[in-house]
Amino acid sequence: MGESAFCAILTHMRLFLILWLCLAPPALGQDGARFIAFSEGRYTDAVALAETEMSADALAFSARSLLAEAMSVSDFDPPIENVEAAEALARKALEMDPSHIEGRLQLAIALSLRARPLSNREALRAGHGEEAKDLVDSVLRDDPENLYANGFLAVWHVEVRRRGGAIGASFMGASVKNGRVHYANAIAVDPGDASTHWQYARALCALNAKKYRNEIEQSLEAAITSQVDTELERIMKSRAQALYDILRSENLRTAEARAKQML
Repeated sequence: MGESAFCAILTHMRLFLILWLCLAPPALGQDGARFIAFSEGRYTDAVALAETEMSADALAFSARSLLAEAMSVSDFDPPIENVEAAEALARKALEMDPSHIEGRLQLAIALSLRARPLSNREALRAGHGEEAKDLVDSVLRDDPENLYANGFLAVWHVEVRRRGGAIGASFMGASVKNGRVHYANAIAVDPGDASTHWQYARALCALNAKKYRNEIEQSLEAAITSQVDTELERIMKSRAQALYDILRSENLRTAEARAKQML
């Protein structure tokens, strides 16, 4: 596989790194007021409440809130100021506690978003994609049943297959079959998590809406019927409904194009 294909895989990690991790539940013991603010989509309030406590949990929570706000934008173009601030907070959390799981997850998200506007060569030189992938892998090593790490890998396999083709996927050890395994692992932990179903369905639709249509629709239906607890999850559920409506209209080319755009 050539350098450009490999770089493309790293750069486009953003499409599957983001929402598995943004929706991770808050650490135990977090103040209820800031979680309520987060769940209601009042992210500025959530950050302000977290700032009263200087701990790894609070810093990672603030990073998560900033990234959730960034991912809620309707044009799928997260504000760079949110991303940079979230990266700084996540790094501070890891300075305090290098083993902090949510700190690693939020840093991975921020790095993947940093790579988003870069060219393939710039992304490779910066190393954001590789660092993000390493962080998520380390989470899964420490917590093999982590819902969001497994969800990430489910989509990673499908996205690498799409971006790198058969040869690139083989080189990276990626396959749709392996993606299904991680998806099954994720929903075994929480079968009602809307974001898990949505992101997997979106990745499959972007790969080949016709070939995987039945599987895509099943996952979208699972996302649509899931109970959601936060404003961000509600947005993901609405995106699942929008893609489902396109598929049901029999416009498969439009569905594929839309899935590639969405987050």
